[in-house]
Amino acid sequence: MPHRRLAESLVDWDPEELRKLPDGTKEMVLSMGPQHPSTHGVLRLEVRLDGEQVVSVQPDIGYLHRSWEKIVETWTYPQIVPFSDRNDYLAGTHNEHVVCLAVERLMGIEVPRRGEYIRVIMSELQRIASHLLWFGTFCLDLGATSPFLWAFREREKVYNLFEMVTGGRLFPQFFRLGGVRNDFPPGFHRMVDRYLHDIERSVTEWQEFLDRNPIFRSRTRGIGLLPADQALSYGCSGPMLRASGIRWDVRRADPYSVYPELDFEVPVESDGDVYARYRVRMREIFESIRIVRQALEGLPEGDFLAPSPRAFRPPEGEIYVHVESPRGELGVYLVSDGSKQPWRLKWRSPCFSNLHAVVAMAPGHMLADLVAIVGSIDIVLGEVDR
Repeated sequence: MPHRRLAESLVDWDPEELRKLPDGTKEMVLSMGPQHPSTHGVLRLEVRLDGEQVVSVQPDIGYLHRSWEKIVETWTYPQIVPFSDRNDYLAGTHNEHVVCLAVERLMGIEVPRRGEYIRVIMSELQRIASHLLWFGTFCLDLGATSPFLWAFREREKVYNLFEMVTGGRLFPQFFRLGGVRNDFPPGFHRMVDRYLHDIERSVTEWQEFLDRNPIFRSRTRGIGLLPADQALSYGCSGPMLRASGIRWDVRRADPYSVYPELDFEVPVESDGDVYARYRVRMREIFESIRIVRQALEGLPEGDFLAPSPRAFRPPEGEIYVHVESPRGELGVYLVSDGSKQPWRLKWRSPCFSNLHAVVAMAPGHMLADLVAIVGSIDIVLGEVDR
């Protein structure tokens, strides 16, 4: 009986859900998730199939809803910063950064230059760690186990660096209003230099390995096409948008922190398929390495945290601030009523918009291709549902 109930929960056999197609076949409605390993979290995809061919896909979200935006209305601004780590739990520093920027700009707080450089270094190391996890799980979705193990080995080394600086690994809780919590410890520069050298060599080897693999090429090239106009209409950003040929990166389009002082490229691909999204993210790892090296070389002396008031009370007003997270444009719309808590804080999630583009990418492909398409989006359901 348990097995029968499980089968009935995965496939809806209601005759009303089946209709004849012009060629005499019938559609099947398949629930992929919300506990499917290839949905990368508690996501349900309502998939209509003609045999194994996808007719349509409708994402069903909300299984991880935690009322984050409502909860922070009762918290003070310094409390919100570390709490934001849990939204995109693969990009804690970017979550903290966007909250800090919103409050700092509303209050006119100037972060010391050393603090800004430390923020950029930690954010780019976080981007590398996030892309490594994406690479490993994406390859595992396609049936490749070895790249998954390679990526997680290198990702653990990044978290060793995070633990050395912040004491935490997945949730750094490191940024503060006005700067960062503490300075880099002794030996940190040497460890980062060694790691960047190792990861640069490793990623180069992985790309050469996969680009020569005929199975990987056939599973990614021409799959999940997303033209530039559709990417824009769905509000896509980050690697999803840049893989469709649009050069939009918040670090360049609306610069913040010390990014204007650093030399780096914005990787762009034009094909808009699964392979293009893979290429953009792998190229971004090299650009993040480049940024970290420059920031370490130019790291100024001085304070890392600005003097702060006893209580943060931004003046009445509203502001929208965004940063470039590993998944795209991460934004905060903050409304202050002059008290110690925000009157409203709206979280602009890149994953939310990117995910819904699967509606346009999936039809016409096989069910197995849908796994590759969802994996190429790089979603974090904690941020989709908030």
